[in-house]
Amino acid sequence: MPDGRIVKALAGFYYVKENGKAEVFQCRGRGNFRKKKINPLVGDWVEYESSNITDGYILDVKERKNELVRPPIANVDQAILVFSATEPDFSTLLLDRFLVHIEANDILPVICISKMDLIQKPDEIEEINHYIEVYKTLGYEVIPTSTKTDDSLEMFYPLFKDKVTVFAGQSGVGKSSLLNAINPELMLETNEISSHLGRGKHTTRHVELILFGNGLVADTPGFSSLDFLNIEAEDLSMYFPEMNELRGDCKFRGCSHTSEPKCAVKKGVEDGVVPKFRYDHYVSFLQEIKDQKRRY
Repeated sequence: MPDGRIVKALAGFYYVKENGKAEVFQCRGRGNFRKKKINPLVGDWVEYESSNITDGYILDVKERKNELVRPPIANVDQAILVFSATEPDFSTLLLDRFLVHIEANDILPVICISKMDLIQKPDEIEEINHYIEVYKTLGYEVIPTSTKTDDSLEMFYPLFKDKVTVFAGQSGVGKSSLLNAINPELMLETNEISSHLGRGKHTTRHVELILFGNGLVADTPGFSSLDFLNIEAEDLSMYFPEMNELRGDCKFRGCSHTSEPKCAVKKGVEDGVVPKFRYDHYVSFLQEIKDQKRRY
Protein backbone atom coordinates (compact mmCIF):
# COMPACT_ATOMS: atom_id res chain seq x y z
CA MET A 1 0.00 0.00 0.00
CA PRO A 2 1.27 3.53 -0.77
CA ASP A 3 2.35 6.00 1.90
CA GLY A 4 1.42 9.67 1.86
CA ARG A 5 0.94 12.71 4.06
CA ILE A 6 -2.40 14.18 5.10
CA VAL A 7 -2.39 17.73 3.73
CA LYS A 8 -5.97 18.68 4.64
CA ALA A 9 -8.77 17.46 6.91
CA LEU A 10 -12.28 18.72 6.30
CA ALA A 11 -15.81 17.47 7.00
CA GLY A 12 -14.71 13.94 7.89
CA PHE A 13 -12.44 13.53 4.87
CA TYR A 14 -8.64 13.37 4.82
CA TYR A 15 -6.75 14.53 1.74
CA VAL A 16 -3.57 12.53 1.20
CA LYS A 17 -0.63 13.40 -1.06
CA GLU A 18 2.42 11.30 -1.90
CA ASN A 19 5.84 12.92 -2.20
CA GLY A 20 6.62 13.92 -5.76
CA LYS A 21 3.09 13.35 -7.05
CA ALA A 22 0.52 15.96 -7.99
CA GLU A 23 -2.62 13.95 -7.16
CA VAL A 24 -4.39 14.41 -3.84
CA PHE A 25 -6.56 11.48 -2.71
CA GLN A 26 -9.75 12.03 -0.72
CA CYS A 27 -9.91 9.40 2.01
CA ARG A 28 -11.91 8.33 5.02
CA GLY A 29 -10.47 6.77 8.15
CA ARG A 30 -10.90 3.07 8.81
CA GLY A 31 -13.99 2.14 10.78
CA ASN A 32 -11.98 0.83 13.74
CA PHE A 33 -10.00 4.08 14.17
CA ARG A 34 -12.61 5.47 16.55
CA LYS A 35 -12.62 2.28 18.63
CA LYS A 36 -8.81 2.43 18.84
CA LYS A 37 -8.96 6.19 19.58
CA ILE A 38 -6.89 6.96 16.49
CA ASN A 39 -7.47 10.49 15.26
CA PRO A 40 -5.60 11.26 12.01
CA LEU A 41 -4.19 14.79 11.84
CA VAL A 42 -2.98 17.05 9.09
CA GLY A 43 0.75 16.36 8.78
CA ASP A 44 0.43 12.66 9.58
CA TRP A 45 2.24 10.13 7.41
CA VAL A 46 -0.27 7.39 6.61
CA GLU A 47 -0.70 4.17 4.69
CA TYR A 48 -3.74 4.31 2.44
CA GLU A 49 -5.51 2.61 -0.43
CA SER A 50 -7.62 4.22 -3.13
CA SER A 51 -9.21 3.01 -6.35
CA ASN A 52 -9.61 6.64 -7.50
CA ILE A 53 -8.88 10.14 -6.19
CA THR A 54 -12.23 10.52 -4.41
CA ASP A 55 -12.74 7.11 -2.82
CA GLY A 56 -9.86 6.11 -0.57
CA TYR A 57 -9.28 4.78 2.95
CA ILE A 58 -6.53 5.47 5.47
CA LEU A 59 -5.33 2.08 6.77
CA ASP A 60 -2.65 3.14 9.25
CA VAL A 61 -1.21 6.27 10.86
CA LYS A 62 2.58 6.27 11.25
CA GLU A 63 4.29 7.26 14.50
CA ARG A 64 4.40 11.04 15.04
CA LYS A 65 7.42 13.03 16.16
CA ASN A 66 5.11 15.65 17.68
CA GLU A 67 1.57 16.95 17.57
CA LEU A 68 -0.29 20.12 18.50
CA VAL A 69 -3.86 20.22 19.77
CA ARG A 70 -4.75 23.78 18.85
CA PRO A 71 -4.12 23.93 15.92
CA PRO A 72 -4.55 20.16 15.29
CA ILE A 73 -1.46 19.24 13.28
CA ALA A 74 1.35 16.66 13.51
CA ASN A 75 5.02 16.33 12.52
CA VAL A 76 5.81 20.03 12.58
CA ASP A 77 9.41 21.22 12.13
CA GLN A 78 9.03 24.90 12.96
CA ALA A 79 6.42 27.38 14.10
CA ILE A 80 6.27 31.01 13.03
CA LEU A 81 4.50 32.74 15.90
CA VAL A 82 2.87 35.88 14.57
CA PHE A 83 2.19 38.61 17.11
CA SER A 84 1.13 42.10 16.11
CA ALA A 85 2.80 45.22 17.46
CA THR A 86 -0.72 46.63 17.85
CA GLU A 87 -4.33 45.83 16.90
CA PRO A 88 -4.39 43.54 18.88
CA ASP A 89 -1.79 44.78 21.36
CA PHE A 90 1.49 42.91 21.66
CA SER A 91 1.32 40.44 24.57
CA THR A 92 4.46 38.89 26.04
CA LEU A 93 2.25 36.76 28.30
CA LEU A 94 0.51 35.12 25.36
CA LEU A 95 3.76 34.86 23.40
CA ASP A 96 5.41 33.02 26.29
CA ARG A 97 2.44 30.62 26.47
CA PHE A 98 2.95 29.83 22.79
CA LEU A 99 6.70 29.45 23.24
CA VAL A 100 6.29 26.99 26.12
CA HIS A 101 4.03 24.78 24.02
CA ILE A 102 6.32 24.98 21.00
CA GLU A 103 9.42 24.21 23.08
CA ALA A 104 7.61 21.31 24.80
CA ASN A 105 6.92 19.75 21.39
CA ASP A 106 10.52 20.15 20.20
CA ILE A 107 9.49 22.54 17.43
CA LEU A 108 11.78 25.36 16.29
CA PRO A 109 10.10 28.72 17.06
CA VAL A 110 10.45 31.88 14.98
CA ILE A 111 8.85 35.05 16.36
CA CYS A 112 7.30 37.45 13.87
CA ILE A 113 6.16 40.91 15.01
CA SER A 114 3.62 42.08 12.44
CA LYS A 115 2.02 45.50 11.79
CA MET A 116 5.19 47.39 12.68
CA ASP A 117 4.00 50.20 10.42
CA LEU A 118 1.05 50.90 12.74
CA ILE A 119 3.11 51.98 15.75
CA GLN A 120 4.06 55.63 15.52
CA LYS A 121 4.58 56.95 19.07
CA PRO A 122 8.23 56.95 20.19
CA ASP A 123 7.45 55.20 23.50
CA GLU A 124 5.54 52.41 21.69
CA ILE A 125 8.38 51.93 19.21
CA GLU A 126 10.91 51.86 22.06
CA GLU A 127 8.87 49.26 23.98
CA ILE A 128 8.49 46.92 21.01
CA ASN A 129 12.18 47.23 20.11
CA HIS A 130 13.06 46.44 23.74
CA TYR A 131 11.10 43.18 23.65
CA ILE A 132 12.58 42.29 20.25
CA GLU A 133 16.06 42.59 21.72
CA VAL A 134 15.12 40.59 24.84
CA TYR A 135 13.86 37.63 22.82
CA LYS A 136 16.84 37.80 20.46
CA THR A 137 19.18 37.73 23.46
CA LEU A 138 17.40 34.57 24.65
CA GLY A 139 18.30 32.92 21.35
CA TYR A 140 15.03 33.26 19.46
CA GLU A 141 14.91 34.41 15.87
CA VAL A 142 12.72 37.53 15.75
CA ILE A 143 11.49 39.11 12.52
CA PRO A 144 9.73 42.49 12.79
CA THR A 145 7.73 43.12 9.63
CA SER A 146 4.85 44.84 7.89
CA THR A 147 2.81 43.54 4.98
CA LYS A 148 2.06 47.16 4.01
CA THR A 149 5.71 48.08 3.47
CA ASP A 150 7.20 44.61 2.76
CA ASP A 151 9.74 45.18 5.56
CA SER A 152 11.84 42.06 6.21
CA LEU A 153 9.68 39.76 4.06
CA GLU A 154 12.80 38.46 2.28
CA MET A 155 13.98 37.03 5.61
CA PHE A 156 11.16 34.47 5.49
CA TYR A 157 12.02 32.89 2.13
CA PRO A 158 14.88 30.59 3.24
CA LEU A 159 13.02 29.48 6.36
CA PHE A 160 10.61 27.13 4.59
CA LYS A 161 13.02 24.89 2.68
CA ASP A 162 12.43 21.18 3.43
CA LYS A 163 10.34 22.00 6.53
CA VAL A 164 6.75 21.71 7.68
CA THR A 165 5.97 25.14 9.08
CA VAL A 166 2.96 26.19 11.08
CA PHE A 167 1.88 29.83 11.35
CA ALA A 168 0.14 30.44 14.66
CA GLY A 169 -1.04 33.34 16.77
CA GLN A 170 -4.11 35.24 17.88
CA SER A 171 -6.91 35.99 15.48
CA GLY A 172 -6.36 39.26 13.68
CA VAL A 173 -2.58 39.47 13.96
CA GLY A 174 -2.18 39.06 10.20
CA LYS A 175 -1.12 35.45 9.62
CA SER A 176 -3.03 35.10 6.35
CA SER A 177 -2.01 38.61 5.26
CA LEU A 178 1.62 37.74 5.90
CA LEU A 179 1.39 34.51 3.89
CA ASN A 180 -0.27 36.43 1.04
CA ALA A 181 2.51 39.03 1.13
CA ILE A 182 5.21 36.34 1.00
CA ASN A 183 3.40 34.43 -1.76
CA PRO A 184 0.66 36.51 -3.49
CA GLU A 185 -0.52 33.46 -5.46
CA LEU A 186 -2.12 32.05 -2.30
CA MET A 187 -4.86 34.72 -2.14
CA LEU A 188 -5.91 33.57 1.36
CA GLU A 189 -9.02 35.22 2.81
CA THR A 190 -8.33 38.01 5.31
CA ASN A 191 -10.46 40.26 7.51
CA GLU A 192 -9.94 43.51 9.34
CA ILE A 193 -9.92 43.80 13.14
CA SER A 194 -13.33 44.24 14.76
CA SER A 195 -13.32 47.69 16.36
CA HIS A 196 -16.07 46.57 18.75
CA LEU A 197 -14.39 43.38 19.97
CA GLY A 198 -10.79 44.51 19.58
CA ARG A 199 -9.80 41.24 17.94
CA GLY A 200 -9.84 39.64 14.54
CA LYS A 201 -12.39 37.36 12.99
CA HIS A 202 -11.39 33.81 12.11
CA THR A 203 -10.71 33.75 8.37
CA THR A 204 -8.99 30.34 8.28
CA ARG A 205 -11.46 27.62 9.26
CA HIS A 206 -9.40 24.47 8.81
CA VAL A 207 -5.77 23.39 8.80
CA GLU A 208 -4.25 22.79 5.38
CA LEU A 209 -0.66 22.20 4.27
CA ILE A 210 0.30 24.29 1.25
CA LEU A 211 3.34 23.84 -0.99
CA PHE A 212 5.44 26.84 -0.15
CA GLY A 213 9.08 27.76 -0.81
CA ASN A 214 10.34 24.16 -1.21
CA GLY A 215 8.47 23.17 1.94
CA LEU A 216 4.98 22.92 3.37
CA VAL A 217 3.21 25.67 5.29
CA ALA A 218 0.02 25.42 7.33
CA ASP A 219 -2.26 28.41 7.67
CA THR A 220 -4.25 27.65 10.81
CA PRO A 221 -7.31 29.00 12.60
CA GLY A 222 -6.38 31.76 15.02
CA PHE A 223 -6.80 31.20 18.75
CA SER A 224 -6.08 33.15 21.91
CA SER A 225 -5.64 30.64 24.75
CA LEU A 226 -3.71 27.46 25.48
CA ASP A 227 -3.86 25.20 28.50
CA PHE A 228 -0.99 23.24 30.05
CA LEU A 229 -2.68 19.87 30.51
CA ASN A 230 0.18 17.94 28.88
CA ILE A 231 3.00 19.75 30.68
CA GLU A 232 4.22 18.69 34.12
CA ALA A 233 5.08 21.31 36.74
CA GLU A 234 8.59 19.92 37.24
CA ASP A 235 9.30 20.19 33.50
CA LEU A 236 8.05 23.75 32.93
CA SER A 237 11.38 25.52 33.45
CA MET A 238 12.92 23.32 30.72
CA TYR A 239 10.82 25.24 28.21
CA PHE A 240 12.26 28.61 29.23
CA PRO A 241 15.75 28.35 27.65
CA GLU A 242 17.34 30.91 29.98
CA MET A 243 16.04 29.00 33.01
CA ASN A 244 16.92 25.59 31.60
CA GLU A 245 20.57 26.65 31.42
CA LEU A 246 20.56 27.53 35.13
CA ARG A 247 18.32 24.86 36.68
CA GLY A 248 21.19 22.40 37.12
CA ASP A 249 22.97 24.92 39.38
CA CYS A 250 20.15 25.08 41.95
CA LYS A 251 21.06 23.71 45.40
CA PHE A 252 18.06 21.40 45.57
CA ARG A 253 17.20 18.80 43.01
CA GLY A 254 13.69 19.33 41.68
CA CYS A 255 13.80 23.02 42.59
CA SER A 256 10.59 24.79 41.57
CA HIS A 257 12.46 28.14 41.41
CA THR A 258 9.90 29.81 43.65
CA SER A 259 10.52 29.46 47.39
CA GLU A 260 13.67 27.33 47.65
CA PRO A 261 16.93 28.85 48.95
CA LYS A 262 20.04 29.10 46.76
CA CYS A 263 18.01 28.87 43.56
CA ALA A 264 20.13 29.63 40.49
CA VAL A 265 17.10 30.74 38.49
CA LYS A 266 16.03 33.33 41.09
CA LYS A 267 19.64 34.51 41.22
CA GLY A 268 19.48 34.80 37.44
CA VAL A 269 16.46 37.09 37.78
CA GLU A 270 18.38 39.28 40.24
CA ASP A 271 21.36 39.41 37.87
CA GLY A 272 19.20 40.21 34.83
CA VAL A 273 20.05 36.95 33.05
CA VAL A 274 16.43 35.84 33.35
CA PRO A 275 14.05 38.66 32.35
CA LYS A 276 11.75 39.52 35.27
CA PHE A 277 8.62 39.46 33.11
CA ARG A 278 9.49 35.99 31.82
CA TYR A 279 10.03 34.72 35.36
CA ASP A 280 6.67 36.20 36.42
CA HIS A 281 5.03 34.35 33.53
CA TYR A 282 6.76 31.13 34.60
CA VAL A 283 5.39 31.48 38.15
CA SER A 284 1.91 32.16 36.79
CA PHE A 285 2.05 29.15 34.44
CA LEU A 286 3.40 26.94 37.25
CA GLN A 287 0.44 27.80 39.48
CA GLU A 288 -1.96 27.19 36.60
CA ILE A 289 -0.48 23.73 36.03
CA LYS A 290 -0.77 22.87 39.73
CA ASP A 291 -4.38 24.06 39.80
CA GLN A 292 -5.19 21.98 36.71
CA LYS A 293 -3.65 18.85 38.18
CA ARG A 294 -5.77 19.29 41.34
CA ARG A 295 -8.95 19.62 39.27
CA TYR A 296 -8.21 16.51 37.23
